[in-house]
Amino acid sequence: MSVSVPRIKPQPFFADKNRAFWNLQSLGWAGAFLLRGSSTIANGQPLSSLVPVMISTVTGYSVTLLIAVMFRFLLKQRPIVTWGVSIVTVVAAAGLVAFIDAWVFSTQNRASETAGLQLFLGAFYLSMTLLGAWCSLYYAINFYLTVEEQADQLLRLENQAANAQLAMLRYQLNPHFLFNTLNSISTLVLLKQTDRANAMLSRLSSFLRYTLVNEPTAQVTIEQEIETLKLYLEIEKMRFEDRLRPVFTVDPAVARARLPSLLLQPLVENAIKYAVTPKEEGAEISVSAQPAGENVRIVVSDSGPGLNDGAMKPHIPMSEGTGVGLPNIRDRLIQAFGERQSFETRSTPGGFSVIIEIPLNMDETSKVAA
Repeated sequence: MSVSVPRIKPQPFFADKNRAFWNLQSLGWAGAFLLRGSSTIANGQPLSSLVPVMISTVTGYSVTLLIAVMFRFLLKQRPIVTWGVSIVTVVAAAGLVAFIDAWVFSTQNRASETAGLQLFLGAFYLSMTLLGAWCSLYYAINFYLTVEEQADQLLRLENQAANAQLAMLRYQLNPHFLFNTLNSISTLVLLKQTDRANAMLSRLSSFLRYTLVNEPTAQVTIEQEIETLKLYLEIEKMRFEDRLRPVFTVDPAVARARLPSLLLQPLVENAIKYAVTPKEEGAEISVSAQPAGENVRIVVSDSGPGLNDGAMKPHIPMSEGTGVGLPNIRDRLIQAFGERQSFETRSTPGGFSVIIEIPLNMDETSKVAA
């Protein structure tokens, strides 16, 4: 009969911080005792001389436990408070341990001619060295653990952001767009306009492939983003014909600037939904990209009814009928560029505009869309 042996999964030493502290604390002071004890015996001292070494070790062990409690509190304070109070604490603790060591030595060796101040200074130097090393190691380990935690947290946030972006990219396409496109293809097939149906299906397939295959955190050039928008608008133009009038203006100086993939598509989709669809004569949708100092200014505007409000609105709530595109774009800009971006909207009776400014970055990145 075979017996299954459970697999032992190795755990990181600092997986349990409390246990790791006690292990290091015990091993460290045990090592200090062995080192000092062996040095004492090697110098020809009697075994009774190990008693002061043992008392000194126990004192140091106990004092550092109190220091650890104080350091846990100091780690949450400002750096100047942390380091200032830590130095004072170490000096005071070293003085206490040195006083106890000198008293124990003078009690055990009453015949010794060594002066009390000389004993204290010698013990203080040794205690200061040991406690200084202990404190340095304590802060070094905590700094290492903090960096590890931040790195793990950053990795988790990046994974969450990537998953969220992937879901957003996959479901950002308006279901009405897919439904209307497929319905138009079906109508063309029924009308036996197979060439137009095939063309529309081919464009839809290319657009969906680009949307779903590319890495969600990828960046593309403005030139590539415009080509994608043209592909998207070719599909919509087969539905709206002359009612949809796109205009693209891209300065060659910023054509290679990079931005998150499919950043502008929801803006154009909103423009079609709220500017082209409601008006019988349709509307013009303009996309422009121009240099603005060290930034790139991208403007997506339409000649629709707007929101009948000429004020600048940096944050448009979803309840005002602008769909889910604007909140998603704002979040993606913050994730990609932090504080180095701006997102504004402007509504007038003669149209609606979205103004985006991002850093002018033309460097190749590790995550570039195909």
